[in-house]
Amino acid sequence: MNGSINEIIKAVVISALNAEGVPPETLEQGIFAVEHPTELSKGDYSTNAALAFSKVLKRNPVELAQALVGHITKELHPDILKVEVAGPGFINFYLSPAFFNKSVKNIIDEGKEFGSLSMLTDKKYFVEYTQPNPFKDFHIGHMMNNTIGEALSRIFEKGGAEVKRATYHGDVGLHVAKTIFGLQKLGLEVSIESMGKAYPHGNTAYEEDEQAKKEIIDINKKIYERSDTAINELYSKGRQVSLAYFETMYARLGSDFDFHFYESEAGVIGKEIVESFIGPVFEKSQGAVIFHGEDVGLHTRVFLNTEGLPTYEAKEVGLAKIKKDIYPYDISLTITANEQDDFFKVVEVAIGKVFPELDGKLRHLSHGVLKLTTGKMSSRTGGVISAESFIDEVKQAVLEKMNESERNIREEDKPAIAEMIGIGAIKYWILKQSIGKDIIFDKEKALSLDGDSGPYLQYAHTRALSVLRKAKEEGIETDIESDVTVEECELSRKLYRYPEVIADAVHLHAPQQLVTYLTEIASAFNHFYAVTPIVIKNDPSSGKRVALVVAFATVMKNGLSLLGIGVPEKM
Repeated sequence: MNGSINEIIKAVVISALNAEGVPPETLEQGIFAVEHPTELSKGDYSTNAALAFSKVLKRNPVELAQALVGHITKELHPDILKVEVAGPGFINFYLSPAFFNKSVKNIIDEGKEFGSLSMLTDKKYFVEYTQPNPFKDFHIGHMMNNTIGEALSRIFEKGGAEVKRATYHGDVGLHVAKTIFGLQKLGLEVSIESMGKAYPHGNTAYEEDEQAKKEIIDINKKIYERSDTAINELYSKGRQVSLAYFETMYARLGSDFDFHFYESEAGVIGKEIVESFIGPVFEKSQGAVIFHGEDVGLHTRVFLNTEGLPTYEAKEVGLAKIKKDIYPYDISLTITANEQDDFFKVVEVAIGKVFPELDGKLRHLSHGVLKLTTGKMSSRTGGVISAESFIDEVKQAVLEKMNESERNIREEDKPAIAEMIGIGAIKYWILKQSIGKDIIFDKEKALSLDGDSGPYLQYAHTRALSVLRKAKEEGIETDIESDVTVEECELSRKLYRYPEVIADAVHLHAPQQLVTYLTEIASAFNHFYAVTPIVIKNDPSSGKRVALVVAFATVMKNGLSLLGIGVPEKM
């Protein structure tokens, strides 16, 4: 039933249009819209059908709207209470109390499965995200990428797709050589902390000292050749330490990858493919191998450098082969920062020429930059902000707020709750706006309980759980069967929309759609909680109000789970 009421409304509108003489062949999908009005006072759904077809029928839009309403109301669907003409020819639909009763029952019956869709059934998605590089820090940019990638993966799964998660590690390349150079020159043992110091040292030397640059290039070549025992030892230890550390961060952020891919593997394969396609796809130029992008309205990029080593571009070609061989997919979505947009425009065209069967299956989604009030972080200068230190800082701020409050939370439970709230605050802040925009994280606002924050949603959920605990203590059972009408309010009139929101988020690749919706229903619940006595002994309607709270808690928990945000029992 849920998610189908809008289809019912579309069907009755089409039937009415047919009755008014609109030819069936002109009733193509998309000619008219059925949407939710911005204000509930204007109904639960609204359509512009009369406006859309007034020119086709050469009639006044208001007159046509009135005629359509006449047809619709002759045999009014039981889920529709009334239909009205509004403004210049819009038609507004008000849903019936019976519909809201059924919607609450449906939410409770389906539980954690509520919102599951079939729009992507039989579709296989490869989603690649996070991509931290060994020998460098796991910084807040990786955390932003991970948050977006994990949320989209969960949303696609909710849409019915089979999703495989992958992350791709740059375990070879100049950045590795710079770090090993820095470790050697600074005399440091391999650790996450020492590599964080070694990389900026090596990068500065590479840019400012010609002799150092030659040494780093030589180290890079030896890494590929595995020809130097001391460098091999540093490389193996650094790679092992980095990858183990990344696993702790994935666990902390709630990600679990099906596949880990590495540039060291992709590079070998990519080099062979590029060399075998010199002529039909790639060409030699001044000792390098390039893809001449100008031929397709793009720009030229190097795939093998003058040393004969594969560049990032060639490695991406190798990665494409690894992916298609390991998991035949319908869509491969790679999520990166928007600074790589031009790179992917060229590389995806080149891959499509090498592997024609992948043409149209490769997608690139780019996001903005996560900034703090101090500005953009930079790993080139050593000013990188690690995700770990950032999360710890936010978590500490939550702990301080918890210690200042008088809420009854056991001391031993506080660290885990603070972690859940802190990470939830960060993820909400990242996901609340469209993916392509830069984000400035405001810690005070992100931790506010007053709205537009992750803790605001989490607190609304814990407040609902508190109501349900009280209902249990009073012996009031959830009522989803009686004819008592559910309380008609903003909350009951919005909960049923959850599957539609998921469908939009899937279609638009837009987690912010879900964030906005959850914030709206949290506000609606808090208003309901403030003005409506919910748990009242010997009140026959109390069980129905408790059912509405259960439905809210279900939708909120389901939605937060898709965003990768946990829900504490108390806070």
